[in-house]
Amino acid sequence: MTIDVYWRIGMEGDHASLRTPRRYNRGNAGGYGPGNIAPAVRNGALDEYTYLDHVAAVAKATESAGFLGGLLPSFPVTDDPWAFAAALAAETTTYRFMVAFQPGFLHPVQAARMSASLRRATGGRLVYNIISGGGGPAQLWWGDKVSHDDRYARTSEFLDVLRGVWDGEPFDHDGRFFRTEGAALPPGLAGQPFPEVYFSGSSGAAVAAAGRHADYYLSWLEPYADLRAKFDGVRRNAEITGRTPKFAVRIDIVARHTEEAAWAEIEQGWAFVDRDAANRAAQGDSVGAARIKGWVPENITGYRDLEVQPNVWCGFSLIRGGPAFGLVGSYEQVAQRLDELIDLGVDAFILAGNPHLEEAYRVGEEVLPLLGRSRLTAPPTDTVLATAR
Repeated sequence: MTIDVYWRIGMEGDHASLRTPRRYNRGNAGGYGPGNIAPAVRNGALDEYTYLDHVAAVAKATESAGFLGGLLPSFPVTDDPWAFAAALAAETTTYRFMVAFQPGFLHPVQAARMSASLRRATGGRLVYNIISGGGGPAQLWWGDKVSHDDRYARTSEFLDVLRGVWDGEPFDHDGRFFRTEGAALPPGLAGQPFPEVYFSGSSGAAVAAAGRHADYYLSWLEPYADLRAKFDGVRRNAEITGRTPKFAVRIDIVARHTEEAAWAEIEQGWAFVDRDAANRAAQGDSVGAARIKGWVPENITGYRDLEVQPNVWCGFSLIRGGPAFGLVGSYEQVAQRLDELIDLGVDAFILAGNPHLEEAYRVGEEVLPLLGRSRLTAPPTDTVLATAR
């Protein structure tokens, strides 16, 4: 059994550490000021080391540390992940780029052309992270007022059309959201292997769509029993169409030589917790975000109150934006928890840590080699040779 392990790349900028929560000092998410790097302000002007240069360093670090590829998230505050993937391809060799995008903002024929072009240019190193949006202010930023369940219906139709044009045969479609007449990829782009699809969403509409389209159903980390129940629901929906999806989990990690040192990192960040900011970030109609809020106690006496099972902590969203759950512990403990998830049925991980560069080396060098019942997926030989040429 092989396990695909990706690293999250902080497209929105990066934190100095979890000890200084919500302080971005890389990129421009927090503006440019004293202590900022990538770029830095020197003699009153920005230096020439851009955030793209920093992201390239993260990609190269994770490639060398044993990760298969990187997730490129997409938010209103980020650069475009398609453009970043194209730029970063030249900085890496076998590294796969998991591009996050919302299908409602691209026509599927154009998305097929972009995808096929990027796969041909990189030797097939494109992976999809299909997201249908969490509603609320962020969704309105895109000008998208489509309701929750309809967004998943649109996503499903989008993928039907994209697959329909992929092999180069003329494809007609007259649907609720998209229309095509004789659409097809041109020779040279057509007929490549279709990108792997990582599909996320916790609602019934999302699970049903994932059952039809997902190569990997992607979930945030949750208590393990809840994850098992969610995976069972996806399997039942996939069986209707004769498919067998795999499963992936997105996990933040704080791993240190000892458990005490890992919790000390959390303790230092806990002093700055802003629960109101976390609640504001959870606005919208995302079922996954609502599930997580339900696990966070209203009355918290200390950070260890949020340890829902050994080493599984649901307070990350109180320290930095993003999912609530992650793993905190020694290198051996974190590897053991990952192995338990593999036993539960997980086939791939998207791991993360702040700051992304330094933590990528730490997790790659100290945690991944300890995974006991699996081997990390090696890059295909033909990709390595093609890149070497």
